[in-house]
Amino acid sequence: MVNTVLDDLGAGAGGTFWLLGDNAFGSIVITSVWRLWPFAFLVLMAGMQSIPTDVYEQATVDGAGLWQQFRSITVPMLRPVNQVLVLVLFLWTFNDFNVPYILFDKSVPGAANLLSIHIYGSSFLTWNFGLGSAMSALLLLFLLLVTAGYLAFTSRRLKDV
Repeated sequence: MVNTVLDDLGAGAGGTFWLLGDNAFGSIVITSVWRLWPFAFLVLMAGMQSIPTDVYEQATVDGAGLWQQFRSITVPMLRPVNQVLVLVLFLWTFNDFNVPYILFDKSVPGAANLLSIHIYGSSFLTWNFGLGSAMSALLLLFLLLVTAGYLAFTSRRLKDV
């Protein structure tokens, strides 16, 4: 469907299949963003609703415009929400198995051979459960280290503000 629309608009490459070759990783990214943006939007919307309206009213009385209110009130008060949201989306995306498996099944192109698919292939396609569990444990340790580093970095930045 995408190819037909792009060809009708004159922007298509004429018969490009989006799940092959170098386009495969882009297909995963687009599908993951499409799948996760409602959650991100909902979390940001909940964070924005938790900001007291008195703060905006006071800023309006003080003469702040919409851009100044957004930059000086909304963005700083959404920092804790953004901290958690970015971490959750990173962990979900890094461990995503469903999107590549549904798009490619067992014939994953090289550009889309993500770690979760590689662990699945090592464990269940070649029956090498030891290698698959070792890779899963190393992935867990890596994600724990990245999470600890991210939280330390962002918490320090929140304290500085």
